[in-house]
Amino acid sequence: MSDVFQRVANRISTYEDKAIEYETRLTAIPALGPENSGDGEFKKAKYIKTVLQQLKADDIQEIKAPDDRVSAGYRPNLVAKFRGQDHSRTIWIMAHMDVVPPGKVNLWTGDPWTVRVEGGKIIGRGTEDNQQGIVSGILAVQALREEGITPEYDVGLLLVADEETGSKYGLKYIAKDHPELFRKEDIIIIPDAGNKDGTMIEVAEKSILWTKFRTVGKQCHGSTPDQGINAHRAGANLIVRLDALYKIFDKKDPLFDPPVSTFEPTKKDPNVANINTIPGEDVFYQDARILPDYSLVEVEKKIREMVAEIEQKFKVKIETEHMQREEAPPSTPSDAPVVEALKWAVKEVYGREAKTIGIGGGTVAAFFRRAGFHAAVWSTMDELAHQPDEYARIENILGDAKVFAHIFLQRY
Repeated sequence: MSDVFQRVANRISTYEDKAIEYETRLTAIPALGPENSGDGEFKKAKYIKTVLQQLKADDIQEIKAPDDRVSAGYRPNLVAKFRGQDHSRTIWIMAHMDVVPPGKVNLWTGDPWTVRVEGGKIIGRGTEDNQQGIVSGILAVQALREEGITPEYDVGLLLVADEETGSKYGLKYIAKDHPELFRKEDIIIIPDAGNKDGTMIEVAEKSILWTKFRTVGKQCHGSTPDQGINAHRAGANLIVRLDALYKIFDKKDPLFDPPVSTFEPTKKDPNVANINTIPGEDVFYQDARILPDYSLVEVEKKIREMVAEIEQKFKVKIETEHMQREEAPPSTPSDAPVVEALKWAVKEVYGREAKTIGIGGGTVAAFFRRAGFHAAVWSTMDELAHQPDEYARIENILGDAKVFAHIFLQRY
């Protein structure tokens, strides 16, 4: 194991130019979903498919999720299998092909869709989220191929669509229409979150509750407030009232970072266009991430009580709508094979002790965990997802590729 892995690791160390090439080609294809005014992942998947063919994957399957909003008529999901010595399980590396929009382009120091390499960083939209995972998985397999080494078990690269906007056309579609792809014995690794030194193995998530609050009052002139009902004032008071949720649901769990449930007002819709009009309608949103100790039902009940208080006090009507509602999935046990495999590989590659952690952000690992599969989210990254001048460090891409290669060579 030691000698064989060293050969593979040495090979990966020579892949800096390949990492830059793959990231450059991928970044130049803006794989945006239609919700973000894009045409989906078709062109990006086409390029990745050629790379997988060059690696002589033993099987490449394209799972097409119908979507008439994009020109291809479907959203592509790629499943590439590389046969190992033992076919009783598959080691999966799962990453997503879609990215988010660049946001305000003037906040970038260059074109978001044209890669720049500076100080060991590959800068561009999507380079870290989630192209680093795509490239690291490909390079790990490429090193084994070029060294003529067969992995212990089958290896699968699962590259999905639509992760950034809900996974309806990605993992959700795959899980529903192709459940035969996965077995309980499989090792499932999702390189879509992590920390700077590669010591964070995400095994648990909080529940997610995104709520839209629409307050309806009566519009009137700003100089005669007595003739109307200020929906903006009532909505603002509701925001302050909802802060009490922090004190009501106040348990702490050190597995998570942060260790508490969070209830944050976020997006605010425009109400009136001019200053001297009292708005008759006001809309804001709340992003809540709730520890598994609490059910969403009990949180929702308390929110309804607070809404009723504000309605009565300000004589308004408040409508609520869930924009996203996900109960926390079961956690992956800290001694699950996928966790042990990652800890061993991180120790060998980075010389560090990895630990399990829970997060507030939702990941696609939740779909696997709800189906009874033990999945872990892991990567080495500076966490630049969705930010201007997003980048992936070359050393992280190559280091993570070595971790994956080590896992491909492990025997369980």
